[in-house]
Amino acid sequence: MTEPTYQIATFAGGCFWCMVKPFDSYPGIESVVSGYTGGETENPTYEEVCSESTGHYEAVQITFNPNEFSYEKLLDVFWQQIDPTDAGGQFFDRGHSYKTAIFYHSEEQRLAAMKSRDQLEASGRFKNPIVTDIITASAFYPAEEYHQDYYQKNPLRYKMYRKGSGREAFIKSNWEES
Repeated sequence: MTEPTYQIATFAGGCFWCMVKPFDSYPGIESVVSGYTGGETENPTYEEVCSESTGHYEAVQITFNPNEFSYEKLLDVFWQQIDPTDAGGQFFDRGHSYKTAIFYHSEEQRLAAMKSRDQLEASGRFKNPIVTDIITASAFYPAEEYHQDYYQKNPLRYKMYRKGSGREAFIKSNWEES
C-alpha cells in the first residue's frame, strides 16, 4: 500500500478559532493549524498581528489527501464559513488581519479558487460583490499553542464567540437550506 500524497491549502476567514472545526472532521484531512500568513514580519505573535502592523492575516493551513477530500471540496467548505462580501474583516472582527483570502500553493489551486469564486459570484447568492482575495501563498507561521484546536480546548467559549460574533447567524441565514 502506498503512502498518501498530502497537499496544503491555506485560507483566511476571519478569526482562525472559527475556521478549524469546519474542516477538522472530514476524511482525508490530516491537520488544521491556526496561524498567520501574508505579511512581512517573521514569526509574528498574536499581539503583533492584532495590532495590524505586520500585514498578516489570521489563517488556517490544512494538510489534506486530495484523493479523499479534494481541494474543490475544501473551497466549498471555506465559502460556507465566511461573508465573502465583507472587505473590512469578518463579523465583529475588523481590520486587515481578519479579511478573507485564499492563499494558493500551485497553479491548479489558483485556477480552482478563481473558478470557485466566479461560480459563487454568478450564483446570485449575495447581492454585493465577492471581495475575497486570491493570493500566492507565502510563509505560514503557526499561532501560539493556546490558539490551536481552540474549539476543543474551550468548547463553551468557542460556541459563545461563534454565536456572539454574528458568524453563526450569518451562516444559518445564507447557507443552510430553509
